[in-house]
Amino acid sequence: MSKQNIETSGFTLAKGSQLKGDDFFEIKVMDTITVAVVCDGVGSAMYGAEAAKRTCHFLINSLKNRPQSWSMEKSIKHFIKNINRVLYMESIEEYEREELVTTLTLVVIEGDRLYGANVGDSRIYLHRDDTLIQLSDDHAMDEEGMENVLTAAIGLQEDVEPYYFENNLQSKDRILLCSDGLYNELNNNELKDAMHMNASFLVKKASKKVDDNLPDDTTAVLIEIKELDPRLKYKQKKLMIEAFYKKGDTIDGYVLIKPLIQNNRTWLCEKRGQQYVIKFAPYETLEDEHMLDLFVKEVWMAKRLKAGFFPKVAIPNNRSHRYYIMTFVDGIPLKEYIVKKPLSVDLSIELATFLLKMSQYLIKQDLVHGDIKPENIMVYTNKKGKETFKMVDFGSITEAYTDVSRAGTPSYLAPERFSQAPITEQTEVYAIGVTLYEALTQKFPFGEIEPFQNPNFDKRIKRASQHNAKIPTWLDSVIMRAIDVDIDKRYSHYSEMLFEISNPEKVKPYFDKQVSFIERHEKMVYKIGFISMLILNFVQLFWF
Repeated sequence: MSKQNIETSGFTLAKGSQLKGDDFFEIKVMDTITVAVVCDGVGSAMYGAEAAKRTCHFLINSLKNRPQSWSMEKSIKHFIKNINRVLYMESIEEYEREELVTTLTLVVIEGDRLYGANVGDSRIYLHRDDTLIQLSDDHAMDEEGMENVLTAAIGLQEDVEPYYFENNLQSKDRILLCSDGLYNELNNNELKDAMHMNASFLVKKASKKVDDNLPDDTTAVLIEIKELDPRLKYKQKKLMIEAFYKKGDTIDGYVLIKPLIQNNRTWLCEKRGQQYVIKFAPYETLEDEHMLDLFVKEVWMAKRLKAGFFPKVAIPNNRSHRYYIMTFVDGIPLKEYIVKKPLSVDLSIELATFLLKMSQYLIKQDLVHGDIKPENIMVYTNKKGKETFKMVDFGSITEAYTDVSRAGTPSYLAPERFSQAPITEQTEVYAIGVTLYEALTQKFPFGEIEPFQNPNFDKRIKRASQHNAKIPTWLDSVIMRAIDVDIDKRYSHYSEMLFEISNPEKVKPYFDKQVSFIERHEKMVYKIGFISMLILNFVQLFWF
Protein backbone atom coordinates (compact mmCIF):
# COMPACT_ATOMS: atom_id res chain seq x y z
CA MET A 1 0.00 0.00 0.00
CA SER A 2 1.67 3.23 -1.10
CA LYS A 3 1.85 6.42 0.93
CA GLN A 4 -0.68 8.07 -1.36
CA ASN A 5 -3.38 5.52 -0.43
CA ILE A 6 -2.97 5.21 3.32
CA GLU A 7 -3.15 7.55 6.31
CA THR A 8 -1.71 6.73 9.72
CA SER A 9 -1.62 8.29 13.18
CA GLY A 10 -0.37 7.22 16.59
CA PHE A 11 -0.56 8.64 20.11
CA THR A 12 0.21 7.56 23.68
CA LEU A 13 -0.41 8.98 27.17
CA ALA A 14 1.11 7.79 30.43
CA LYS A 15 -1.14 6.98 33.36
CA GLY A 16 -1.95 9.47 36.10
CA SER A 17 0.58 12.28 36.39
CA GLN A 18 3.49 10.27 35.03
CA LEU A 19 5.45 11.78 32.16
CA LYS A 20 6.44 8.51 30.53
CA GLY A 21 4.74 5.14 30.48
CA ASP A 22 5.51 1.56 29.49
CA ASP A 23 3.65 1.62 26.15
CA PHE A 24 5.44 2.00 22.84
CA PHE A 25 4.27 2.12 19.22
CA GLU A 26 5.87 2.39 15.80
CA ILE A 27 4.47 2.82 12.28
CA LYS A 28 6.41 2.40 9.06
CA VAL A 29 4.87 3.09 5.64
CA MET A 30 7.15 1.54 3.02
CA ASP A 31 6.89 1.22 -0.72
CA THR A 32 5.13 -2.16 -0.82
CA ILE A 33 4.08 -2.78 2.80
CA THR A 34 2.91 -0.85 5.85
CA VAL A 35 3.80 -2.15 9.32
CA ALA A 36 2.31 -0.95 12.62
CA VAL A 37 3.16 -2.25 16.10
CA VAL A 38 1.77 -1.45 19.55
CA CYS A 39 3.42 -2.90 22.67
CA ASP A 40 2.29 -2.50 26.27
CA GLY A 41 5.20 -3.15 28.62
CA VAL A 42 3.94 -5.27 31.51
CA GLY A 43 3.90 -3.03 34.58
CA SER A 44 4.73 -5.80 37.03
CA ALA A 45 8.02 -6.41 35.20
CA MET A 46 10.94 -4.08 35.93
CA TYR A 47 11.87 -3.58 32.29
CA GLY A 48 8.51 -3.72 30.54
CA ALA A 49 9.05 -0.36 28.81
CA GLU A 50 12.40 -1.51 27.42
CA ALA A 51 10.82 -4.75 26.19
CA ALA A 52 8.05 -2.80 24.45
CA LYS A 53 10.48 -0.50 22.65
CA ARG A 54 12.86 -3.27 21.60
CA THR A 55 10.03 -5.45 20.33
CA CYS A 56 8.66 -2.63 18.16
CA HIS A 57 12.06 -1.80 16.67
CA PHE A 58 12.95 -5.44 16.04
CA LEU A 59 9.71 -6.31 14.24
CA ILE A 60 9.67 -3.18 12.07
CA ASN A 61 13.28 -3.70 10.93
CA SER A 62 12.88 -7.46 10.45
CA LEU A 63 9.75 -7.14 8.31
CA LYS A 64 11.35 -4.36 6.30
CA ASN A 65 14.23 -6.68 5.39
CA ARG A 66 12.39 -10.03 5.36
CA PRO A 67 13.49 -12.71 2.86
CA GLN A 68 11.42 -12.31 -0.30
CA SER A 69 10.93 -16.08 -0.52
CA TRP A 70 9.14 -16.20 2.85
CA SER A 71 5.38 -15.88 3.09
CA MET A 72 4.07 -13.08 5.26
CA GLU A 73 2.67 -15.59 7.76
CA LYS A 74 6.04 -17.33 8.11
CA SER A 75 7.83 -13.99 8.47
CA ILE A 76 5.51 -12.63 11.18
CA LYS A 77 5.50 -15.81 13.27
CA HIS A 78 9.25 -16.35 12.91
CA PHE A 79 10.19 -12.80 13.95
CA ILE A 80 7.76 -12.79 16.90
CA LYS A 81 9.21 -16.06 18.18
CA ASN A 82 12.73 -14.67 17.74
CA ILE A 83 12.23 -11.50 19.79
CA ASN A 84 10.29 -13.46 22.42
CA ARG A 85 13.15 -15.91 22.89
CA VAL A 86 15.78 -13.15 22.95
CA LEU A 87 13.95 -11.20 25.68
CA TYR A 88 13.16 -14.30 27.73
CA MET A 89 16.71 -15.67 27.67
CA GLU A 90 18.17 -12.24 28.45
CA SER A 91 15.81 -11.85 31.43
CA ILE A 92 16.73 -15.22 32.88
CA GLU A 93 20.44 -14.63 32.37
CA GLU A 94 20.47 -11.08 33.75
CA TYR A 95 17.72 -11.12 36.40
CA GLU A 96 16.94 -14.84 36.95
CA ARG A 97 13.27 -14.10 36.32
CA GLU A 98 11.01 -12.69 33.57
CA GLU A 99 11.54 -8.90 33.55
CA LEU A 100 11.59 -7.98 29.84
CA VAL A 101 7.89 -8.62 29.26
CA THR A 102 5.41 -6.87 26.97
CA THR A 103 2.17 -7.44 25.09
CA LEU A 104 2.17 -7.13 21.32
CA THR A 105 -0.19 -6.24 18.49
CA LEU A 106 1.12 -6.17 14.93
CA VAL A 107 -0.45 -5.54 11.52
CA VAL A 108 1.09 -5.64 8.05
CA ILE A 109 -0.73 -4.25 5.03
CA GLU A 110 0.38 -5.47 1.61
CA GLY A 111 -1.74 -4.63 -1.39
CA ASP A 112 -5.36 -5.45 -0.49
CA ARG A 113 -4.35 -7.90 2.23
CA LEU A 114 -4.23 -7.38 6.01
CA TYR A 115 -1.97 -9.62 8.10
CA GLY A 116 -2.07 -9.44 11.88
CA ALA A 117 -0.90 -11.07 15.08
CA ASN A 118 -1.09 -10.45 18.81
CA VAL A 119 0.33 -11.78 22.05
CA GLY A 120 -1.31 -10.60 25.27
CA ASP A 121 -4.35 -8.38 25.73
CA SER A 122 -3.58 -5.42 23.46
CA ARG A 123 -6.11 -5.42 20.64
CA ILE A 124 -6.68 -4.94 16.91
CA TYR A 125 -10.03 -3.70 15.61
CA LEU A 126 -11.41 -3.29 12.09
CA HIS A 127 -14.02 -0.63 11.35
CA ARG A 128 -16.01 -1.28 8.15
CA ASP A 129 -19.49 -0.16 7.06
CA ASP A 130 -20.35 1.26 10.49
CA THR A 131 -19.37 -2.04 12.16
CA LEU A 132 -16.50 -2.54 14.62
CA ILE A 133 -14.95 -6.02 14.79
CA GLN A 134 -12.18 -7.22 17.11
CA LEU A 135 -9.70 -9.17 14.98
CA SER A 136 -7.21 -10.05 17.73
CA ASP A 137 -7.68 -12.58 20.52
CA ASP A 138 -7.03 -11.67 24.17
CA HIS A 139 -4.50 -13.86 25.96
CA ALA A 140 -5.99 -13.31 29.45
CA MET A 141 -7.79 -15.26 32.18
CA ASP A 142 -11.52 -15.81 31.69
CA GLU A 143 -12.43 -15.92 35.39
CA GLU A 144 -14.23 -12.89 36.80
CA GLY A 145 -11.83 -10.59 38.57
CA MET A 146 -8.85 -12.19 36.81
CA GLU A 147 -9.32 -10.50 33.40
CA ASN A 148 -6.07 -8.56 33.73
CA VAL A 149 -3.96 -11.66 34.33
CA LEU A 150 -2.12 -12.51 31.11
CA THR A 151 -1.80 -16.07 29.88
CA ALA A 152 0.76 -15.10 27.24
CA ALA A 153 3.11 -12.20 26.58
CA ILE A 154 6.38 -11.51 24.77
CA GLY A 155 9.26 -12.54 27.06
CA LEU A 156 7.06 -14.40 29.54
CA GLN A 157 8.07 -17.90 28.42
CA GLU A 158 10.83 -19.37 26.26
CA ASP A 159 8.39 -20.12 23.46
CA VAL A 160 5.25 -18.28 22.37
CA GLU A 161 2.44 -19.00 19.93
CA PRO A 162 1.02 -15.72 18.62
CA TYR A 163 -2.59 -15.42 17.53
CA TYR A 164 -2.42 -14.91 13.75
CA PHE A 165 -5.04 -13.82 11.21
CA GLU A 166 -5.44 -12.58 7.63
CA ASN A 167 -8.22 -10.58 5.96
CA ASN A 168 -8.96 -8.82 2.69
CA LEU A 169 -9.11 -5.04 2.88
CA GLN A 170 -11.62 -2.67 1.34
CA SER A 171 -11.47 1.00 0.54
CA LYS A 172 -12.37 3.18 3.57
CA ASP A 173 -11.47 0.46 6.10
CA ARG A 174 -9.97 1.68 9.38
CA ILE A 175 -7.69 -0.47 11.55
CA LEU A 176 -7.11 0.32 15.22
CA LEU A 177 -4.27 -1.09 17.34
CA CYS A 178 -4.48 -0.20 21.03
CA SER A 179 -3.35 -1.12 24.51
CA ASP A 180 -5.89 -2.19 27.14
CA GLY A 181 -5.80 1.32 28.60
CA LEU A 182 -7.94 2.51 25.67
CA TYR A 183 -10.64 -0.17 25.44
CA ASN A 184 -10.99 -0.31 29.25
CA GLU A 185 -12.18 3.32 29.14
CA LEU A 186 -14.04 3.41 25.80
CA ASN A 187 -16.67 0.82 24.90
CA ASN A 188 -17.10 -0.48 21.35
CA ASN A 189 -19.64 2.17 20.36
CA GLU A 190 -17.40 4.96 21.65
CA LEU A 191 -14.42 3.49 19.81
CA LYS A 192 -16.41 3.18 16.59
CA ASP A 193 -17.76 6.73 16.77
CA ALA A 194 -14.31 8.21 17.40
CA MET A 195 -12.41 6.25 14.76
CA HIS A 196 -13.32 8.74 12.03
CA MET A 197 -10.87 11.12 13.73
CA ASN A 198 -7.25 10.23 14.60
CA ALA A 199 -5.30 8.37 17.29
CA SER A 200 -4.76 11.49 19.40
CA PHE A 201 -8.51 12.15 19.49
CA LEU A 202 -9.19 8.58 20.66
CA VAL A 203 -6.65 8.63 23.50
CA LYS A 204 -7.65 12.10 24.69
CA LYS A 205 -11.31 11.07 24.62
CA ALA A 206 -10.46 8.20 26.97
CA SER A 207 -8.47 10.55 29.20
CA LYS A 208 -11.33 13.03 29.48
CA LYS A 209 -13.66 10.27 30.74
CA VAL A 210 -11.47 9.93 33.83
CA ASP A 211 -10.76 13.64 34.30
CA ASP A 212 -7.32 13.33 32.65
CA ASN A 213 -6.18 10.86 35.28
CA LEU A 214 -5.77 7.65 33.30
CA PRO A 215 -5.41 4.54 35.50
CA ASP A 216 -3.20 2.86 32.87
CA ASP A 217 -0.88 3.85 30.03
CA THR A 218 -3.03 4.33 26.94
CA THR A 219 -1.94 4.00 23.30
CA ALA A 220 -3.70 4.00 19.93
CA VAL A 221 -2.52 3.59 16.34
CA LEU A 222 -5.06 4.26 13.60
CA ILE A 223 -4.68 3.30 9.94
CA GLU A 224 -7.14 4.45 7.27
CA ILE A 225 -7.25 2.83 3.83
CA LYS A 226 -8.21 5.76 1.63
CA GLU A 227 -8.28 3.55 -1.45
CA LEU A 228 -6.85 0.18 -2.47
CA ASP A 229 -3.50 0.31 -4.20
CA PRO A 230 -4.20 0.75 -7.94
CA ARG A 231 -1.12 -1.36 -8.72
CA LEU A 232 -3.09 -4.47 -7.69
CA LYS A 233 -5.08 -4.64 -10.92
CA TYR A 234 -1.84 -4.67 -12.91
CA LYS A 235 -0.31 -7.38 -10.74
CA GLN A 236 -3.27 -9.73 -10.40
CA LYS A 237 -4.09 -9.95 -14.11
CA LYS A 238 -2.87 -13.25 -15.60
CA LEU A 239 -0.58 -12.40 -18.54
CA MET A 240 1.99 -14.28 -20.62
CA ILE A 241 5.71 -13.61 -20.47
CA GLU A 242 7.98 -15.19 -23.08
CA ALA A 243 11.62 -16.02 -22.39
CA PHE A 244 12.60 -14.55 -25.78
CA TYR A 245 10.98 -12.29 -28.33
CA LYS A 246 12.19 -12.05 -31.94
CA LYS A 247 11.87 -9.78 -34.93
CA GLY A 248 8.55 -10.25 -36.69
CA ASP A 249 6.66 -11.50 -33.62
CA THR A 250 3.17 -9.99 -33.42
CA ILE A 251 1.93 -9.27 -29.90
CA ASP A 252 -1.68 -8.05 -29.74
CA GLY A 253 -1.26 -6.41 -33.15
CA TYR A 254 2.16 -4.85 -32.41
CA VAL A 255 4.80 -6.15 -34.84
CA LEU A 256 8.31 -6.27 -33.36
CA ILE A 257 10.89 -4.50 -35.55
CA LYS A 258 14.14 -4.44 -33.57
CA PRO A 259 15.33 -4.57 -29.96
CA LEU A 260 16.36 -1.21 -28.51
CA ILE A 261 18.22 -2.62 -25.51
CA GLN A 262 20.47 -5.68 -25.38
CA ASN A 263 18.28 -7.40 -22.78
CA ASN A 264 15.70 -8.20 -25.52
CA ARG A 265 12.84 -6.80 -23.40
CA THR A 266 12.45 -3.34 -25.02
CA TRP A 267 11.52 -3.24 -28.72
CA LEU A 268 10.68 -0.81 -31.48
CA CYS A 269 7.33 -2.01 -32.83
CA GLU A 270 4.66 -0.99 -35.32
CA LYS A 271 0.90 -1.10 -35.37
CA ARG A 272 -1.28 0.29 -38.17
CA GLY A 273 1.64 2.19 -39.64
CA GLN A 274 2.53 3.92 -36.35
CA GLN A 275 5.79 3.19 -34.50
CA TYR A 276 5.87 2.63 -30.73
CA VAL A 277 8.18 1.26 -28.05
CA ILE A 278 6.99 -1.89 -26.29
CA LYS A 279 8.59 -2.90 -22.97
CA PHE A 280 8.08 -6.47 -21.73
CA ALA A 281 8.39 -7.66 -18.14
CA PRO A 282 11.55 -9.65 -17.35
CA TYR A 283 11.02 -13.41 -17.79
CA GLU A 284 12.05 -13.93 -14.15
CA THR A 285 8.86 -12.20 -12.96
CA LEU A 286 7.03 -15.50 -13.55
CA GLU A 287 8.78 -16.98 -10.51
CA ASP A 288 10.10 -13.95 -8.63
CA GLU A 289 7.32 -11.98 -6.95
CA HIS A 290 9.70 -9.19 -5.96
CA MET A 291 10.69 -8.64 -9.60
CA LEU A 292 7.01 -8.70 -10.56
CA ASP A 293 6.31 -6.02 -7.95
CA LEU A 294 9.11 -3.88 -9.36
CA PHE A 295 7.77 -4.15 -12.92
CA VAL A 296 4.20 -3.47 -11.79
CA LYS A 297 5.47 -0.41 -9.95
CA GLU A 298 7.24 0.74 -13.12
CA VAL A 299 4.05 0.32 -15.16
CA TRP A 300 2.02 2.20 -12.55
CA MET A 301 4.54 5.05 -12.38
CA ALA A 302 4.75 5.29 -16.17
CA LYS A 303 0.96 5.43 -16.50
CA ARG A 304 0.43 8.16 -13.92
CA LEU A 305 3.23 10.49 -15.08
CA LYS A 306 1.41 12.53 -17.69
CA ALA A 307 3.83 15.34 -18.46
CA GLY A 308 5.93 16.39 -21.44
CA PHE A 309 9.13 15.31 -19.72
CA PHE A 310 8.28 11.67 -20.47
CA PRO A 311 6.95 9.68 -23.45
CA LYS A 312 3.22 9.01 -23.36
CA VAL A 313 2.39 5.57 -21.97
CA ALA A 314 -0.51 3.22 -22.68
CA ILE A 315 -1.51 -0.11 -21.13
CA PRO A 316 -3.85 -1.91 -23.55
CA ASN A 317 -6.92 -3.26 -21.76
CA ASN A 318 -6.97 -6.53 -23.69
CA ARG A 319 -3.26 -7.29 -23.72
CA SER A 320 -2.27 -10.95 -23.59
CA HIS A 321 1.37 -10.43 -22.54
CA ARG A 322 2.82 -8.42 -19.63
CA TYR A 323 4.08 -5.19 -21.22
CA TYR A 324 3.36 -1.51 -21.68
CA ILE A 325 3.52 0.80 -24.69
CA MET A 326 5.38 4.12 -25.03
CA THR A 327 5.38 6.65 -27.84
CA PHE A 328 8.53 6.32 -29.92
CA VAL A 329 11.02 9.17 -29.46
CA ASP A 330 13.05 9.41 -32.67
CA GLY A 331 16.37 10.50 -31.24
CA ILE A 332 19.55 9.16 -29.68
CA PRO A 333 20.54 8.67 -26.03
CA LEU A 334 22.51 11.58 -24.58
CA LYS A 335 25.30 9.12 -23.70
CA GLU A 336 25.72 8.32 -27.38
CA TYR A 337 25.25 11.96 -28.42
CA ILE A 338 28.28 13.14 -26.40
CA VAL A 339 30.66 10.39 -27.52
CA LYS A 340 32.05 12.44 -30.42
CA LYS A 341 32.02 15.86 -28.75
CA PRO A 342 30.79 17.48 -25.51
CA LEU A 343 27.39 19.12 -25.33
CA SER A 344 27.38 22.83 -26.17
CA VAL A 345 27.03 25.29 -23.32
CA ASP A 346 23.62 26.48 -24.57
CA LEU A 347 22.27 22.95 -24.89
CA SER A 348 23.72 22.07 -21.46
CA ILE A 349 21.75 24.93 -19.92
CA GLU A 350 18.64 23.54 -21.67
CA LEU A 351 19.47 20.10 -20.27
CA ALA A 352 19.87 21.44 -16.71
CA THR A 353 16.56 23.30 -16.96
CA PHE A 354 14.82 20.19 -18.33
CA LEU A 355 16.14 17.90 -15.55
CA LEU A 356 15.38 20.35 -12.76
CA LYS A 357 11.83 21.07 -13.94
CA MET A 358 11.22 17.33 -14.40
CA SER A 359 12.46 16.71 -10.86
CA GLN A 360 10.22 19.49 -9.52
CA TYR A 361 7.25 17.86 -11.23
CA LEU A 362 8.09 14.54 -9.57
CA ILE A 363 8.71 15.93 -6.07
CA LYS A 364 5.27 17.58 -6.10
CA GLN A 365 3.97 14.00 -6.17
CA ASP A 366 6.45 12.92 -3.46
CA LEU A 367 8.53 11.12 -6.11
CA VAL A 368 12.16 11.10 -7.23
CA HIS A 369 13.63 9.63 -10.41
CA GLY A 370 16.46 7.73 -8.72
CA ASP A 371 18.59 7.09 -11.83
CA ILE A 372 19.23 10.35 -13.65
CA LYS A 373 22.03 9.75 -16.20
CA PRO A 374 22.75 10.32 -19.92
CA GLU A 375 21.69 6.76 -20.88
CA ASN A 376 18.12 7.52 -19.78
CA ILE A 377 17.85 10.87 -21.59
CA MET A 378 16.96 11.06 -25.29
CA VAL A 379 18.08 13.96 -27.48
CA TYR A 380 15.64 14.59 -30.32
CA THR A 381 14.46 17.36 -32.65
CA ASN A 382 11.00 18.70 -31.85
CA LYS A 383 8.39 19.98 -34.32
CA LYS A 384 9.98 23.44 -34.23
CA GLY A 385 13.30 22.02 -35.37
CA LYS A 386 14.95 22.55 -31.98
CA GLU A 387 17.01 19.93 -30.18
CA THR A 388 15.46 19.01 -26.85
CA PHE A 389 15.19 16.15 -24.32
CA LYS A 390 12.95 13.33 -23.04
CA MET A 391 13.42 11.11 -19.99
CA VAL A 392 12.67 7.60 -21.23
CA ASP A 393 13.22 5.48 -18.12
CA PHE A 394 10.52 4.84 -15.49
CA GLY A 395 11.95 1.80 -13.71
CA SER A 396 13.76 3.64 -10.93
CA ILE A 397 11.12 6.24 -10.02
CA THR A 398 10.17 5.84 -6.37
CA GLU A 399 8.81 7.67 -3.33
CA ALA A 400 11.12 10.39 -2.03
CA TYR A 401 13.01 9.77 1.24
CA THR A 402 12.29 6.01 1.23
CA ASP A 403 14.88 4.00 -0.67
CA VAL A 404 18.14 3.62 1.28
CA SER A 405 19.72 1.07 -1.05
CA ARG A 406 22.35 1.72 -3.71
CA ALA A 407 19.68 1.48 -6.39
CA GLY A 408 20.76 3.53 -9.38
CA THR A 409 24.03 3.83 -11.30
CA PRO A 410 27.09 4.16 -9.00
CA SER A 411 28.87 6.96 -10.90
CA TYR A 412 25.83 9.24 -10.40
CA LEU A 413 25.07 8.37 -6.77
CA ALA A 414 25.68 11.09 -4.18
CA PRO A 415 28.38 10.16 -1.62
CA GLU A 416 25.83 9.82 1.18
CA ARG A 417 23.92 7.20 -0.86
CA PHE A 418 26.87 4.85 -0.31
CA SER A 419 26.13 5.10 3.44
CA GLN A 420 22.44 4.18 3.07
CA ALA A 421 21.10 7.72 3.01
CA PRO A 422 17.63 7.96 1.41
CA ILE A 423 17.01 9.46 -2.03
CA THR A 424 16.26 13.17 -1.56
CA GLU A 425 16.26 16.39 -3.57
CA GLN A 426 19.93 16.82 -2.64
CA THR A 427 20.95 13.37 -3.90
CA GLU A 428 19.03 14.01 -7.13
CA VAL A 429 20.74 17.42 -7.50
CA TYR A 430 24.06 15.57 -7.28
CA ALA A 431 23.01 13.20 -10.10
CA ILE A 432 21.97 16.18 -12.23
CA GLY A 433 25.34 17.84 -11.52
CA VAL A 434 27.30 14.71 -12.54
CA THR A 435 25.18 14.42 -15.71
CA LEU A 436 26.00 18.03 -16.64
CA TYR A 437 29.69 17.54 -15.79
CA GLU A 438 29.85 14.47 -18.04
CA ALA A 439 27.84 16.06 -20.86
CA LEU A 440 30.22 19.03 -20.97
CA THR A 441 33.51 17.20 -20.36
CA GLN A 442 32.95 13.54 -21.38
CA LYS A 443 34.38 12.65 -17.95
CA PHE A 444 33.15 11.80 -14.43
CA PRO A 445 34.16 14.10 -11.54
CA PHE A 446 35.36 11.15 -9.41
CA GLY A 447 36.02 8.75 -12.27
CA GLU A 448 33.71 5.92 -13.30
CA ILE A 449 32.51 3.99 -10.22
CA GLU A 450 31.86 0.27 -10.51
CA PRO A 451 29.00 -1.57 -8.72
CA PHE A 452 29.84 -2.56 -5.11
CA GLN A 453 32.90 -0.27 -5.18
CA ASN A 454 33.39 2.03 -2.18
CA PRO A 455 34.68 5.19 -3.86
CA ASN A 456 36.95 7.80 -2.31
CA PHE A 457 35.23 11.17 -2.30
CA ASP A 458 38.00 12.92 -0.33
CA LYS A 459 40.23 13.53 -3.32
CA ARG A 460 40.24 16.93 -4.97
CA ILE A 461 38.53 16.93 -8.37
CA LYS A 462 39.12 19.09 -11.40
CA ARG A 463 36.60 21.78 -12.13
CA ALA A 464 34.53 21.12 -15.24
CA SER A 465 36.09 24.20 -16.88
CA GLN A 466 39.55 22.62 -16.58
CA HIS A 467 38.38 19.96 -19.03
CA ASN A 468 36.36 22.33 -21.23
CA ALA A 469 37.49 25.97 -21.47
CA LYS A 470 34.19 26.95 -23.15
CA ILE A 471 32.30 26.53 -19.86
CA PRO A 472 31.60 30.00 -18.40
CA THR A 473 32.64 30.66 -14.82
CA TRP A 474 29.08 30.97 -13.56
CA LEU A 475 28.00 27.58 -15.04
CA ASP A 476 31.20 26.00 -13.70
CA SER A 477 30.25 27.25 -10.21
CA VAL A 478 26.70 25.86 -10.53
CA ILE A 479 27.96 22.41 -11.54
CA MET A 480 30.60 22.28 -8.81
CA ARG A 481 28.09 23.36 -6.16
CA ALA A 482 25.66 20.66 -7.34
CA ILE A 483 28.29 17.91 -6.91
CA ASP A 484 29.81 19.17 -3.67
CA VAL A 485 30.48 16.24 -1.33
CA ASP A 486 29.56 18.47 1.62
CA ILE A 487 25.75 18.50 1.71
CA ASP A 488 25.82 21.80 3.60
CA LYS A 489 27.39 23.43 0.53
CA ARG A 490 25.38 21.56 -2.10
CA TYR A 491 22.03 22.93 -3.29
CA SER A 492 19.30 21.75 -0.92
CA HIS A 493 16.42 22.09 -3.40
CA TYR A 494 15.86 21.98 -7.14
CA SER A 495 14.51 25.54 -7.02
CA GLU A 496 17.84 26.91 -5.76
CA MET A 497 19.80 25.38 -8.62
CA LEU A 498 17.15 26.31 -11.20
CA PHE A 499 17.21 29.94 -10.02
CA GLU A 500 20.96 30.18 -10.58
CA ILE A 501 20.75 28.40 -13.95
CA SER A 502 18.16 31.00 -14.96
CA ASN A 503 20.04 33.97 -13.45
CA PRO A 504 23.76 33.67 -14.31
CA GLU A 505 24.54 37.18 -13.08
CA LYS A 506 23.49 36.20 -9.54
CA VAL A 507 25.68 33.08 -9.27
CA LYS A 508 28.34 33.42 -6.59
CA PRO A 509 31.82 32.03 -7.37
CA TYR A 510 32.39 28.49 -6.10
CA PHE A 511 35.55 27.65 -4.17
CA ASP A 512 36.56 24.18 -3.11
CA LYS A 513 37.26 23.95 0.64
CA GLN A 514 40.64 22.39 -0.21
CA VAL A 515 41.63 25.39 -2.32
CA SER A 516 44.18 27.70 -0.67
CA PHE A 517 43.44 31.26 0.37
CA ILE A 518 45.66 32.57 -2.47
CA GLU A 519 43.70 30.53 -5.08
CA ARG A 520 40.36 31.70 -3.67
CA HIS A 521 41.39 35.37 -3.64
CA GLU A 522 43.90 35.48 -6.47
CA LYS A 523 43.00 38.99 -7.67
CA MET A 524 43.05 40.43 -4.17
CA VAL A 525 46.43 38.83 -3.46
CA TYR A 526 47.90 40.28 -6.64
CA LYS A 527 46.42 43.69 -5.82
CA ILE A 528 47.84 43.63 -2.28
CA GLY A 529 51.19 42.49 -3.63
CA PHE A 530 51.26 45.28 -6.19
CA ILE A 531 50.37 47.93 -3.61
CA SER A 532 52.94 46.52 -1.17
CA MET A 533 55.68 46.67 -3.81
CA LEU A 534 54.66 50.20 -4.74
CA ILE A 535 54.87 51.34 -1.10
CA LEU A 536 58.20 49.57 -0.70
CA ASN A 537 59.58 51.39 -3.75
CA PHE A 538 58.47 54.74 -2.35
CA VAL A 539 60.13 53.95 0.98
CA GLN A 540 63.36 53.02 -0.77
CA LEU A 541 63.29 56.27 -2.77
CA PHE A 542 62.67 58.29 0.40
CA TRP A 543 65.59 56.75 2.30
CA PHE A 544 68.04 56.82 -0.54
